[in-house]
Amino acid sequence: MGEPEKKIATHGVRCFAKIKMFLMALTWAYVSKSLSGTYMISMLTQIERQFGLPTSIVGLISGSFEIGNHLLIIFVSYFGMKLHRPIMIGVGCATMGLGCFIISLPHFLMGTYEYETMISPPSNLSSNSFLCVENRSQTLKPTQDPTECVKEVKSLMWIYVLVGNIIRGIGETPLLPLGISYMEDFAKTENSPLYIGILETGKLIGPIIGLLLGSFCASIYVDTGSVNTDDLTITPTDTRWVGAWWIGFLVCAGVNILASIPFFFFPKTLPKEGLQDNGHGTENAKEEKHREKAKEENQGITKDFFPFMKSLSCNPIYMLFILISVLQITTFISTFNFLSKYLEQQFGKSTAEVVFFIGLYTLPAISIGYLIAGFIMKKFKITAKKAAYLAFGLSLCEYLFGFCNFLITCDNVPVSGLTISYEGVQHPLYMENNVFADCNTRCSCLTKTWDPVCGDNGLSYISACHAGCEKSVGTGINMVFQNCSCIRSSGNASAVLGLCGKGPECANKLHHFLILSIFLSVIYSLSAIPGYVVFLRCMKSEEKSLGVGIHTFCTRLFAGIPAPIYFGALLDRTCLHWGTLKCGEPGACRMYDINSFRSIYLGLPAVLRGISYLPAFIIVILIRKFCLPGEIDSSEMEIAEMNFTETENECTDAHRSPKFKSDGELKTKL
Repeated sequence: MGEPEKKIATHGVRCFAKIKMFLMALTWAYVSKSLSGTYMISMLTQIERQFGLPTSIVGLISGSFEIGNHLLIIFVSYFGMKLHRPIMIGVGCATMGLGCFIISLPHFLMGTYEYETMISPPSNLSSNSFLCVENRSQTLKPTQDPTECVKEVKSLMWIYVLVGNIIRGIGETPLLPLGISYMEDFAKTENSPLYIGILETGKLIGPIIGLLLGSFCASIYVDTGSVNTDDLTITPTDTRWVGAWWIGFLVCAGVNILASIPFFFFPKTLPKEGLQDNGHGTENAKEEKHREKAKEENQGITKDFFPFMKSLSCNPIYMLFILISVLQITTFISTFNFLSKYLEQQFGKSTAEVVFFIGLYTLPAISIGYLIAGFIMKKFKITAKKAAYLAFGLSLCEYLFGFCNFLITCDNVPVSGLTISYEGVQHPLYMENNVFADCNTRCSCLTKTWDPVCGDNGLSYISACHAGCEKSVGTGINMVFQNCSCIRSSGNASAVLGLCGKGPECANKLHHFLILSIFLSVIYSLSAIPGYVVFLRCMKSEEKSLGVGIHTFCTRLFAGIPAPIYFGALLDRTCLHWGTLKCGEPGACRMYDINSFRSIYLGLPAVLRGISYLPAFIIVILIRKFCLPGEIDSSEMEIAEMNFTETENECTDAHRSPKFKSDGELKTKL
């Protein structure tokens, strides 16, 4: 009974002893990883509003993933190569699931979300505290107990999000260096670009799902089921709206844990792809060779660390590639992290809409480009030198065409007292002490409030009180304000809740922006695969795991962690009106100067990317003079080594054979 059971078990393991099975599992892990990562980025504005945070703190939360990854990347990249790589990847996926679950905890531990508003609940509308009333006390309504107020301001529930994202970063650590090195070790050299293209596509299928999930969750109110949404006075386009961000993180937790399961069934080593039936040796001989190699590595687990480090640091192409990656990834992270915020502020759309547009237009184009690039690299067997020329040329074209984004602009929403005067005349941007005019000085309006209304004259106002409105009709989002002294129009001087829209012309510009994004995304993805192949081929086979790890370490230390923090701090400087917490402390920004926002959002990445093309040009020059280690087909080397070893063994046996009495006979026989 024992023998058949052993055979069945062995057969079950052999189902996973194929590189293509590992590729499927790793692609699914990439999907789950990128799903949770993209969903996190798409929910940054919701987290910002939920906890009343400035953009710089939101950048810290975004960079915390890189901090967690940074803690273990070198250790995992080097020592993971000596251990059981698939199991380490499986543990990492499960850890990412745990991190996603921790991120969702604040929703269950804190009370319902109370957005900033002066409008009283329907049961207390008779107070009219949000309308133009003379001689009103300058306090927020409803009043809060001082002890509760201090507790609210000092709430640190967002720390759960920070810690959960750090844990998610720790869990992601083994995927890239160990997954890529495992696949490179046991895949044919000519198949490697196609496999990398499939993995990159997996990294983009996840974001597509993540953005669609983010769009769905952002359209649902955060406390759905706990509050009556009919009483809400905000809509998804309002900058105070918070979607149900916590739902998606629970989904991501489950997906990551499921993705971890297959890796616990893969062996430590696989037979080299294409060598099983090549006539130069049996599969058992190859497996024996890999076992001996692994044994030798484990015996000297640290002796080759410093030689590898020295070899990589003396590799000019590798070092220049790290510099390029730091500059390029800085621009990519800064741009992608705040893309939804930029589209919201630039084109006046809700988070759910812009996240859906990003997933619908941009990411499928990148996926197609990755697959085409991988197929071209395999079909035409493009060498690393040709790949360098291809990557440089395509990337430079994409960079130059990207300047067209500076031409696709919408102006600020006309808000009286902030971006335009109460007479409707465009002036330099107003400060907070200019939100009053002769028409509303008698109303005793609060300066630190944000309850915007849109007048029938096409101008927006910070609140119904600032519009001079004395009467309200209706409840919830259908509320209409009348008898507004600041609204000078041919109508009845009325206003409705929310900012005025930016009009159809701005909506058309959004479509132009998205069409241009498709074009740029395709060119970018076509250049990415050849560039990554150059990076892998500039290292020796035994250096790849450590090399990929150091590359990831440097890009996350110098780009992934600081970029969203200082980029967010720069964007904070363009804020025109800050939200206010219960105690009068500043919260999340409600409105930005879109012209200054656009200059920073597009200008800083353009400068950094422009600088990156100098070391890229140097690589193109150097690569013509160097013979890259990765250009030699590893399978051919192993076959040659095996043949040489067999010939050497035959010669040794011949020397030991008593049949040959002299050197002459031996030479003749040989």
